[in-house]
Amino acid sequence: MDRSKIRALLDLPLTSLLALADEARRASGIAKVELCSILNAKSGSCPEDCKFCAQSSHHSTGSPVYPLKSRTEVLEAARRAKEIGAERFDVVTSGNTLTKDEVARIADVVREIRDTIGIDMCASLGSLEEEDLVLLKESGVSRYHHNIETSPNFFPNIVTTHTFQDRIDTIKAAKKAGLQVCSGGIIGMGESWDDRIDMALILKELGVDSVPINILVPVKGTRFEKISPLSAVDAVKTIAIFRIVLKDKIIKIAAGRESILKDFQSMAFMAGANGMLIGGYLTIKGRSAEEDRRLAEEVNRLWQAQ
Repeated sequence: MDRSKIRALLDLPLTSLLALADEARRASGIAKVELCSILNAKSGSCPEDCKFCAQSSHHSTGSPVYPLKSRTEVLEAARRAKEIGAERFDVVTSGNTLTKDEVARIADVVREIRDTIGIDMCASLGSLEEEDLVLLKESGVSRYHHNIETSPNFFPNIVTTHTFQDRIDTIKAAKKAGLQVCSGGIIGMGESWDDRIDMALILKELGVDSVPINILVPVKGTRFEKISPLSAVDAVKTIAIFRIVLKDKIIKIAAGRESILKDFQSMAFMAGANGMLIGGYLTIKGRSAEEDRRLAEEVNRLWQAQ
């Protein structure tokens, strides 16, 4: 489907767009919501200047600052993730990259999590060299997370300390290392519909496996603190467009779903989402894992009855 045909979908009534997205989901055989949980394993003091990020050292947000968490802390977080119903556990660190020692420490604890807890492992550790990504793969990481954030055209409006191509290079290196890739971005940063469509088309071209869609929550102290929140309708329409473009990929609703969609979170699944982060985010608290698990179970029952 070319860009002009995708753009024309936005002129449809919302109910018609949702029907097309749900049809695409069913045609892809998707009948289950994937639940993931993340750990902010190293927080704050990031030298990158991402305008949306509370952890950037260019902002004064009061966000927690701490070095890489201990093996015991990461293990406990993995156990908690499994207890609340997550199928995947993602170790996330601030900054654009890690030292060799930090990568090795994470690889060691991933091996222990794989052997003793038994939860699928993801990692989001910034731009790593291929040899580090291979080490993570060998330790038990199955999916590497690295967002492209937005379109290449809009990217310079949100960060200048690294390039869009840097992001693409990391994704390609992760795929070369044999890892699945989780990559999406943030909507509601002032980008256009064409930027959102371009992001979806690039993710399709890259062949990523999972696509998290975050909705900007303007954080006080960041340069995006005064951006007007995205409407729930536009958020749902974006999810629908991504489902239609990306067909059988996992589309995961993440940060911002509670504050933007509020009581209409179920509409995200009507629009084709089939994944959800539970248990909170990096610097933003989510709703209770029990509520999220119950919602996922209800969606699963509905889809499996179709």
